[in-house]
Amino acid sequence: MANQTDSHETEPNESQEQPGKNKLKNEAVEWAKAIAIAVVLVVIIRWFVFAPFMVDGPSMQPNFHTGERVIVNKFLYDFRAPKPGEVVVFHVPQENRDYIKRVVAVAGDTVKVQGDDVYVNGKKISEPYIQGVLDEYHSKGEQYNNLRDFPNADVTEEKVPEGHIFAMGDNRRNSTDSRMIGYIDLKEVVGRAEVVFWPYKDITIVNH
Repeated sequence: MANQTDSHETEPNESQEQPGKNKLKNEAVEWAKAIAIAVVLVVIIRWFVFAPFMVDGPSMQPNFHTGERVIVNKFLYDFRAPKPGEVVVFHVPQENRDYIKRVVAVAGDTVKVQGDDVYVNGKKISEPYIQGVLDEYHSKGEQYNNLRDFPNADVTEEKVPEGHIFAMGDNRRNSTDSRMIGYIDLKEVVGRAEVVFWPYKDITIVNH
């Protein structure tokens, strides 16, 4: 009699398949956790550490332009006050909008703006961030700041009160700033501008 071969195939062992399924399940769970943590970190960073801000208007030309996106450090001023020369974003309650300007003087400083000359504590300050445009206007015999001096004509200078800063736009010809709206309460300061990240051609670290 011819030998008969056993045609019965071995059934898959359920216990052998289970480890593979468990591995996939564990990986999916780990990925879900990682994504959840990433989302939480993004939310925390977005609301408590850094925030985007869009420049709107010409007040900070030639250093910032309408449409540029800026990353604002909201964390820094929880540890120290703004310093002169720093570019800050602050909220103006009466206008319900945010402005971006440069700090010129801080609490305790005396300040005077007379044409293109800015005096802090009786000394004319250097402003390298607008020196190029100042030279351009002066070479034509024109004054860059033709908008407004500070304080008014019958006062020689004013002292920045505690808890406030004096800030101006780099575009002294077209800027609504402390010359008009007064001193900025530190409680309204959102943070310091750190990086221009858009558009691509304008990407740069902010010069303070």
